[in-house]
Amino acid sequence: MTATLTPPSADRAASPRTGRVPRRRTRLLALPEVRWAGAATALFLLALPLQLAGAPAWTWGPLYALSYATGGWEPGWEGLKALKERTLDVDLLMVVAALGAASIGQVMDGALLIVIFATSGALEALATARTADSVRGLLDLAPATAARIAADGTEQTVAVEELTVGDTILVRPGERVGADGRVLDGTGEVDQASITGEPLPAVKEPGDEVFAGTLNGTGALRVRVERDASDSVIARIVRMVEEASETKAPTQLFIEKVEQRYSLGMVAATLAVFGVPLAFGEEFSEALLRAMTFMIVASPCAVVLATMPPLLSAMANAGRHGVLVKSAVVMERLGQVDAAALDKTGTLTEGTPRVVDVRPAPGCDLDERELLTLAAAAEHPSEHPLARAVVEAARERRLDLPAARDFTSAPGVGVRAGVGDRTVEVGAPARLLADLDGTLAALVEELEERGRTAVLVVVDGRPAGVLGIADRLRPDAAATVAALTALTGTAPALLTGDNSRAAAHLAAEAGIEDVRAGLLPQDKLTVVKEWEGMGRKVMVVGDGVNDAPALAAAHIGVAMGRAGSDLALETADAVIVRDELAAVPTTVALSRRARKLVVQNLVVAGVFIAGLVVWDLAGTLPLPLGVAGHEGSTVLVGLNGLRLLRDAAWERAATDAAG
Repeated sequence: MTATLTPPSADRAASPRTGRVPRRRTRLLALPEVRWAGAATALFLLALPLQLAGAPAWTWGPLYALSYATGGWEPGWEGLKALKERTLDVDLLMVVAALGAASIGQVMDGALLIVIFATSGALEALATARTADSVRGLLDLAPATAARIAADGTEQTVAVEELTVGDTILVRPGERVGADGRVLDGTGEVDQASITGEPLPAVKEPGDEVFAGTLNGTGALRVRVERDASDSVIARIVRMVEEASETKAPTQLFIEKVEQRYSLGMVAATLAVFGVPLAFGEEFSEALLRAMTFMIVASPCAVVLATMPPLLSAMANAGRHGVLVKSAVVMERLGQVDAAALDKTGTLTEGTPRVVDVRPAPGCDLDERELLTLAAAAEHPSEHPLARAVVEAARERRLDLPAARDFTSAPGVGVRAGVGDRTVEVGAPARLLADLDGTLAALVEELEERGRTAVLVVVDGRPAGVLGIADRLRPDAAATVAALTALTGTAPALLTGDNSRAAAHLAAEAGIEDVRAGLLPQDKLTVVKEWEGMGRKVMVVGDGVNDAPALAAAHIGVAMGRAGSDLALETADAVIVRDELAAVPTTVALSRRARKLVVQNLVVAGVFIAGLVVWDLAGTLPLPLGVAGHEGSTVLVGLNGLRLLRDAAWERAATDAAG
């Protein structure tokens, strides 16, 4: 069916490739954790300059007290509830340590500890809320209503939830498909990048399957509904992301893995240090002072700071170089990956089709420039991605395009237009001409074998040439694959919804041997779960809605930020903001350097704590000296961790990644 091109609708403007759909965002201040952390931080920042300026204690003391209350009541309350269940977490221990510091005059140190913990909790709550927002927002990809065709041929607009299996719906050009089903009548080109990740629209004819939320281009389709709305592919993606997020193994920093034993041991030891001397006749005040000194020097502040500064410094350094790592836990886990899986379109490739071959037909009197000029002039009124690629190629070559007249577009076939005194047709070779001569057929086959999409140009009814269009590999793709292979010890795999021929050709260019093509979102998730079940720590790098379940289930999910869908960006643990693929292995290498510094700091903190504890137990450790030793070790490990803030650390990580 031939139809004149229609202007884009508002719905079309919401591209499923980029996830530009109505967004559901939890407001920042709607989260109580954010409000309490903000209040505690503001009060701390008001009190600190007053104290440092030498103002009377009555001016800054109440501000610090309010900071303790606003930032510490929630972790303290949660810690007490955990205590009721006979567990002791480090949050409660930190609150107690902060109060202990305040009781001996270290009010500012305790308040800073409270602010750090409150801010950490707020960031975690915000990340959780934003991920839930994106999962719910995915449902906006599917339209709210559909045009149902009744038995008598009349058309009714109904909510998609009312559609049942066996119903017939009409999908006009520029509309989104309302339900998963199969085409009964009509031909159209459907952009289903949100489901498969394919860079180009797929031609849909009677008998072909279509998915809810995908975008129909030119050509009207009659579709028989084959799945209820609750069982559509989009709905299943939502469920997969939610389930993967819930079942993903809990992530903890190194110190948090031993927090129960350490916390219980410290409390028991503090009580013993207080109770035993008291039982043997030591004065109450002396026993209390010794126990308080012990609690201060044995508190895990230095150990916590031994872990956090290197990871936070690495996060800040990565952020300056275009990589958003969402938490210290993620930065720690990045260094653990031992397998990588990469998406194709928009990840290994630029995600934009480009003309890479211009081949005039043998015996044709047109050269490459003339052939491209005619093709681009005919395609200029079209909005098809291939048409845009042809026009862009002409612009890059600074070709003057004459105006086209009598433009028509046939879904799945191509376009036809008058250019000057010639009639030009551009489209699929097998559809424009029923029989191609041997030479031209060989040319088309050659381009397709190389992973190109072949586009035939016919001038005045005679084949004039073939254009080869492909999604270009990112310049740093091959180097990234080699670096990830060196870092993990295993070559990355390619997981894509694109066809196997195009995937294999691109994988060969990038140096990838393990190619999994034609995958739906659930297939990618299955592959990741299989690897995780084998004990592998998998990093998935992707950018689309179809990658989100795998990103959520992986040990580490990394999203390409520039063209990434909202769901992928929120589900991923890290985002490559500038779309520089080479930043992925560099960040992994930086994480490994951070982990080495964490080990160094833990050794330093352990030596200080052990020495001060032995001094306090075996002799008499003056409280000021104990506080100085404790704070000194904290400062020392903190400064050591800050080494990763320097640009030289990123450069060394890049060198490590390159091998």
